[in-house]
Amino acid sequence: MWIYFLVVGIGSVGYYFLIRNHTGRWNSTFAGFWLLSGGVHLSLFFAYPKFPESVHIGIGVLTLAGWGLFAWIESLILYTAKKACDFSGEAAYVIILGAQVRGSQITKSLKQRLDRAYEYLTEHPEAIAIVSGGQGKDEAVTEAFAMAEYLKSLGIAEERILKEEQSETTWENLKFSAGLIGSLEQKTAVVTNDFHLYRALLIGRQIGYRDLNGIAAISDPVLKLNYLVREFAAVLLTKVKSML
Repeated sequence: MWIYFLVVGIGSVGYYFLIRNHTGRWNSTFAGFWLLSGGVHLSLFFAYPKFPESVHIGIGVLTLAGWGLFAWIESLILYTAKKACDFSGEAAYVIILGAQVRGSQITKSLKQRLDRAYEYLTEHPEAIAIVSGGQGKDEAVTEAFAMAEYLKSLGIAEERILKEEQSETTWENLKFSAGLIGSLEQKTAVVTNDFHLYRALLIGRQIGYRDLNGIAAISDPVLKLNYLVREFAAVLLTKVKSML
């Protein structure tokens, strides 16, 4: 365990600086977690030899249990993403989940979602797109507006695009989009980045979608670990809320 804390501590700090170098920003989403993780694990590295044997056993049990829970949830996330990579079934509506817009410009993650949706919409000309996302405090337009403009620039006809411009969370994306569809019985597909798809489908089924499918967009390989760890926490919270 002593060496484990050292390795994870150094790895966490190193990964934070990798994210910083890759994105050019100190405050990338969730990146601060890695500095916190590094600090906690390095502190435990120095403190661990001073703990009594009973504390060593307790830390070991908690660590194994934590990794077991993490492995279970991550396996669900990764399996769902893999299964949805090549989805080509028919869907009457395609909900594209919003992501951050800088000013009025779409970000890389959002572009990945829209490009994947464009592929599907091109192959299925009868499908209607729902672009879903409200306006954050640092956004000049709603995410839905920016998404619609991007799809139109690729050649998707305006009449095939419905805008849902009120949502701020994944739950609201899917709940408010259901209002535009009109019936939860309609065969629907949701497009988001691979790491986010399991939670999106989980929430959609909690809302009551009867025939909801996933279409996975790619994600940044350098940031993938960051996203997966963040999703672990988000999925765990979603499951706990559903049991309350």
